[in-house]
Amino acid sequence: MLALSTASVFAPLTGGGDAADYCTAPASVACKLAWDITKNGHLTRTYSVWLDGPLTLLVKIVLTIVVALLLRRVINKTITRITLRMAESTMSERLRERTRTIFDGSPVLISERRRQRTETMGSLLRSIASSIVLGAAALTVLGYLGLDLAPFLASASIVGVAVAFGAQNLVKDFLTGMFMLLEDQYGVGDVIDVGTVTGTVEAVSLRTTRLRDVNGIVWYIPNGEIKRVGNESQNWARVVLDVPVEYDADIDKVRTLLTDTAAALAVEPPWDEIIIEDPTVWGVQALSGEAVVVRVVCKTAPGRQSDTARELRERVKKAFDASGVAVATFKKDTSAA
Repeated sequence: MLALSTASVFAPLTGGGDAADYCTAPASVACKLAWDITKNGHLTRTYSVWLDGPLTLLVKIVLTIVVALLLRRVINKTITRITLRMAESTMSERLRERTRTIFDGSPVLISERRRQRTETMGSLLRSIASSIVLGAAALTVLGYLGLDLAPFLASASIVGVAVAFGAQNLVKDFLTGMFMLLEDQYGVGDVIDVGTVTGTVEAVSLRTTRLRDVNGIVWYIPNGEIKRVGNESQNWARVVLDVPVEYDADIDKVRTLLTDTAAALAVEPPWDEIIIEDPTVWGVQALSGEAVVVRVVCKTAPGRQSDTARELRERVKKAFDASGVAVATFKKDTSAA
């Protein structure tokens, strides 16, 4: 009798039929598959009542997570590829403008700076993309679990609007910082002029830029407040030295002294690595009743114009003293350095 009873349990229900007769409406694909495999009404109904819902929910959650992870991976790879191409194109353009090494003669520093900027932007964009994708996946899973997301989304929207309204300056600083990094307007170690202050960049973040001026004062400037940037450390710099001499001085002699002095500086170590083009005497820059101003210029590696200008002034003074040419001491030196 026991064998007969067991056989009757695992036998198909009488009356035939199909999956719709044993699966809870609407019949799922898994329940139909269970009927097609077993052709047993008891097993199909048991699966439909106890297992169909949880297993279907589990499959949906797993598929949602897998799709989110794959999407995040694709987006991250795309962001990495784009940022690398931007960095490579920027570096190629800069290198075409320069035929000699810069930054103390080390091209490695150029590549390192581009690499750091690329990694910073790539990391930031990947974090944002991951947050969006995984957040959407989490909300989808919560919806599968039966959580009513309408009140939550409404509350989040109201809070988001309030936060965005109160954090307009923060968003402005953030977006400006992103574009500054993408366009490589300046980097750590550059000497920049932002209008209100001139100094050396010590740190750059997405919200603020930290500068230290010549007096040692540290300035924290929100990126959104920076309207213009003058970078003295990109590609190359220029020494512009205006030398005032007595009105009756021999201009040809002065020009020869300046040419020889600047040319001698350009071929002596370590200045031969700093001065990237032969110095040029532009000639008489200004005339007055008391002095004649003669201008000499030379192109240098970025950030080295001040050191070069000081050395050139000293050598010009010694050359003038040795040749008996008087410098108009009452005229202030107008060197741009």
